[in-house]
Amino acid sequence: MLDRSIGEFSRFIVIALGTTIFGFTTNHWWLALCAGLITYLFWLLYQQSQFDRWLSNGRRGPAPTSFGVWGDISDDFYRLQRRHRKEKQKLHSMLRRVQDSTSALREGIVALEDEGNLAWWNPAAGQMLRLQADDAGQPIVNFVRDPRFVEHMYQRMLERNNKTQEPITLPAPGDDSRILQMEVTRFGQDEALVIVRDITRLHNLEQMRRDFVANVSHELRTPLTVIAGYLETLQLSGQAPQNWGRPLAQMSDQTVRMTSLVNDLLLLARLETSERDSGRDKVSVRELMERVAGEARSLSSGHHEISVHCEDDSIITGDAGELHSAFANLAFNAVKYSPDGGPIELRWKIDSAGGHYSVKDSGIGIDPLHIPRLTERFYRVDAGRSRESGGTGLGLAIVKHVLLRHSANMSVASVPGRGSTFTLNFPTQKLALASSA
Repeated sequence: MLDRSIGEFSRFIVIALGTTIFGFTTNHWWLALCAGLITYLFWLLYQQSQFDRWLSNGRRGPAPTSFGVWGDISDDFYRLQRRHRKEKQKLHSMLRRVQDSTSALREGIVALEDEGNLAWWNPAAGQMLRLQADDAGQPIVNFVRDPRFVEHMYQRMLERNNKTQEPITLPAPGDDSRILQMEVTRFGQDEALVIVRDITRLHNLEQMRRDFVANVSHELRTPLTVIAGYLETLQLSGQAPQNWGRPLAQMSDQTVRMTSLVNDLLLLARLETSERDSGRDKVSVRELMERVAGEARSLSSGHHEISVHCEDDSIITGDAGELHSAFANLAFNAVKYSPDGGPIELRWKIDSAGGHYSVKDSGIGIDPLHIPRLTERFYRVDAGRSRESGGTGLGLAIVKHVLLRHSANMSVASVPGRGSTFTLNFPTQKLALASSA
């Protein structure tokens, strides 16, 4: 930049000296100097107007050729044009590769702008959501009208909520036989991506599994009832041979265990297939905890110190039977996995986040590696110990589905060898003060 300024100043000096010398030969040096400088100024203004006209016409074609400072500027613009053209070609090529690769995906991808308006989508998304070429610029909620998706979009975009959320599952627009899984990911200011997956096959397989488990469990209840009845009759009649006492007792225990497993499977199947919204029962937390504590003491047979701490009695709106199942499962697990004489605390407290029911034991504890899988069906941290305690491996899975139906969640804190604390966290909207209920 400094070299150009020096060069232009040198031209100015040369023109001034040349016109002055020429003026001395005609005895009118000042007229010659003014004429030369004015001519040079008009030439600069002409070059500027040419360059400005080229800019106004959208920089079509090469920049105007010249020399001096405007020639240098034209050369710089020509180089910038070439660089910009190359970068533009590179970006177009990259965009084509991205579009070609996304077009080959089975998952649908929809790009949104302006707080939810359609900007671009790949063929898979167009097929699953029935989008046409002239639909660009319209809100995506005009095509996916399910209230769950609309709420999901509102939380992800309008509320600027960046918390991780589970994808939502809903029927395909205009085709209830197809099941889609949709997930919205926001980026930038008002842009977002919607990932759409066709999970019809997985959904049907899962439904078949649920139906199979429910039907088999239901069919097993009758033969188990018959077997249990005959075993009880044989044990109480006194007519069975003396050496049959132990086998009959073992068969009776296993029948009870099998019946408990079938009942848990049926309950879990009902929770999975029923609507997410829970019941409208008004359940007193204090009464529920005292009832659960009594049942836990009966299960413990006096081998554990079970205490109840309810700071403020509350009312939970939901399904009374399901809430009892969730509260009791945690208390019974504490009894099963705590050594004799170990204290077990059932505690309820309220804070700004809602109500919290916790069960603290002094048992064997849980390695952090196992905690994320505790609510899986039949998952056991210690299979041998679970069989000894008579557990079915479904208790925490039942708790998980009960909490889902009550908009609640569970947290686990545990140290191997020092016990565990399981906490059920209920939102404020599910609670009410016992005095005002």
